[in-house]
Amino acid sequence: MMGTKAKDGRKQLLLFISVILCSLALTKGTVYTSEPVVRVAENKPAKLSCTYSGFNSPRVEWKFAQGDTTSLVCYNNKITASYEDRVTFSPSGITFHSVTRKDTGTYTCMVSDDGGNTYGEVSIELIVLVPPSKPTVNIPSSATIGNRAVLTCSEKDGSPPSEYTWYRDGVLMPTEPKSNRAFSNSSYSLNQKTGELVFDPVSAFDTGEYTCQAQNGYGTPMRSDAVRMEATELNVGGIVAAVLVTLILLGFLIFGIWFAYSRGYFDRVKKG
Repeated sequence: MMGTKAKDGRKQLLLFISVILCSLALTKGTVYTSEPVVRVAENKPAKLSCTYSGFNSPRVEWKFAQGDTTSLVCYNNKITASYEDRVTFSPSGITFHSVTRKDTGTYTCMVSDDGGNTYGEVSIELIVLVPPSKPTVNIPSSATIGNRAVLTCSEKDGSPPSEYTWYRDGVLMPTEPKSNRAFSNSSYSLNQKTGELVFDPVSAFDTGEYTCQAQNGYGTPMRSDAVRMEATELNVGGIVAAVLVTLILLGFLIFGIWFAYSRGYFDRVKKG
């Protein structure tokens, strides 16, 4: 009986030791950043901090992700060749000597030890601030009342991406036209992120000079040139006149062919 109890005790002790060893083997180190989002003006230096603890002989790597593109900035505590001329590594993070708009993206600091049993990571968002440029617009000079009209506005330089507002005759257009008496007779939708202004349908009240403004919270908001759009009625009379002229010309053509055929012109040409 005593032998059985001793065996059970040894099994429990071995099980306890195994659990402790497994937990130690799967220990996660601590990786921390003091600034998870870094905003810095273009052509200025930027420090991305990464501190860690609980690692024996830590090995640090930095990964950069921008959309579907991923690259390695640092491998095994050393800056990679494509970044070595403008980035410096230290145990507390990496420092860009001068950032460009192409550096905007997510940087992940990954720390592991030599044995590969301890691992941790932290991500930092770098936003390189670039003021917007003058936006370009595509505005039809005339739009038929009752039809759909699309006005577009865009600029490619701003970082973060610009948002867009529209003005008609110098007056700011609200996102909801019914909320402002000056635009209550219009029917449009305005997307501030894409810069698209859609009239569906165009009304007689939509005639005016349209200007688009781009802003991203950095630098001075920029406005496009003003372009006038005329809301015009469908020219039914002109369409009817064009149809009549076409029918008359077609009638003359048919008559000419018949007349030539009746005089035997085609037979003489065939014999000749």
